[in-house]
Amino acid sequence: MNTPTSSNPAGAQDVLDFWLGDGLQLGWCSDNRDELWFGGGPELDASIRQRFGPLVAQALAGGLGDWEPHMETRLALVLLLDQFTRNIHRGQPQAFAGDARAQRLVRDALATGLDRDLATVGHVFLYMPLVHAEDLASQDEAVARFQRLVDTSPPELRETLGRNLHFAKLHRDIVLRFGRFPHRNAALDRTSTAEELAFLKDGPRFGQ
Repeated sequence: MNTPTSSNPAGAQDVLDFWLGDGLQLGWCSDNRDELWFGGGPELDASIRQRFGPLVAQALAGGLGDWEPHMETRLALVLLLDQFTRNIHRGQPQAFAGDARAQRLVRDALATGLDRDLATVGHVFLYMPLVHAEDLASQDEAVARFQRLVDTSPPELRETLGRNLHFAKLHRDIVLRFGRFPHRNAALDRTSTAEELAFLKDGPRFGQ
């Protein structure tokens, strides 16, 4: 684990080390983290709840504002709000309770250039709140950002980043069609339309 600094407090560093390992130092993680990032499951959810539950609660309550000024600690906050919420509150409305703040933090970082020196893997998870947004402008921005990553990254990362771009486009197409993600309807107690019900039977869907 990296040594905490005054600009990167221990709690934020714990989040970054757990989720990204050595990725921020190397540009991309030296180990395969797909199971952690995309696998999910009760055991992982319980582990994240036990280890990071109090930090997620603080973030959802509007706390940890001192993490916002620096890009890496802001990224840790975005992970709490956008990724860990989905593990801790899987299938519940609270899974999406951090989305609005996460999206604001991302848009501000992009607008001000705070993300300029962020590692490639950091950019992937910085853009995820835009992929999760139920509005077309954010979806279009996500696709454009992932396209830029593919176009500007080293050849050895292009296949991996191409998959991120592919899934960003799938998310965008769902929001373009429905204006929202139908697979969230049950958790958010939203009534599905007939078209959405048909889509949910065999259409592409994602974790949450």
